[in-house]
Amino acid sequence: DVQLQASGGGLVQPGGSLRLSCTVSGVRFSDYAWMWLRQAPGKGPEWVSVIYAGGTTDYNDPVKGRFTISRDNAKNTLYLQMNSLNPEDTGVYYCQMKDGMQYRGQGTQVTVSS
Repeated sequence: DVQLQASGGGLVQPGGSLRLSCTVSGVRFSDYAWMWLRQAPGKGPEWVSVIYAGGTTDYNDPVKGRFTISRDNAKNTLYLQMNSLNPEDTGVYYCQMKDGMQYRGQGTQVTVSS
């Protein structure tokens, strides 16, 4: 049974930073690509970033240069370091197996507001 547990969200002022974590169990974490998605209020899901099994990363344009995705295979954990946050980054952030959308965590709320 594959489980993903995201954490690290919260309320932050514009320009601030947060670090999200996603702990994965029930699958050989190191074998797969993982991604972060987000959903803003009233909008559909939007992919944020992906990290492949070999460590290659990619980012959606709105977060390039501000967000950094990483993984720790020894800890079965995916991370998203978010810097220079702005109100448009507000939403629920989900971790997910890239090629298995049925394997998605419960989400963690990020609110960027003064």
